[in-house]
Amino acid sequence: MKKIPSFTIDHLHLLRGIYVSRKDEVGGEVVTTFDIRMKEPNREPALGQGALHTIEHLAATYLRNHSVWGERIVYWGPMGCLTGNYLLLKGDLNSGDILELMKETFAFIASYEGEVPGATPKDCGNYLLQDLPMARYEAAKYLHEVLERITEANLNYPASV
Repeated sequence: MKKIPSFTIDHLHLLRGIYVSRKDEVGGEVVTTFDIRMKEPNREPALGQGALHTIEHLAATYLRNHSVWGERIVYWGPMGCLTGNYLLLKGDLNSGDILELMKETFAFIASYEGEVPGATPKDCGNYLLQDLPMARYEAAKYLHEVLERITEANLNYPASV
């Protein structure tokens, strides 16, 4: 079988950051898939399942309600490897285009208090798998260590070696 593009990224040198994973044309419009990488693959512990699930609930809710970007959000969800999330947006975009949006999103998560939206048996298929304190910690860590100190190396995939 042919390797899919996301498995051709050099994960040995991949840093935390915001990357354009792919661009697809859907119904005559470009949809950009972003790799929101919160952990360095294979070099630091993955995100805890409860924290990542809470980040998913909070980010998806925040983004879909965003006054500027809300109508362009297609999807926000966790990576199977537990090192980050995928964000799909309508439009032909680059990593820098969404930097401020990601700063806002992760600041929202880092300071969130209260009930996690959608974390009820009626609304979620695994509503007990939530960890708001760790979600806040991981969001603040990503915000302060990566998003607020972003470099080109955190915005463009490493060249394959």
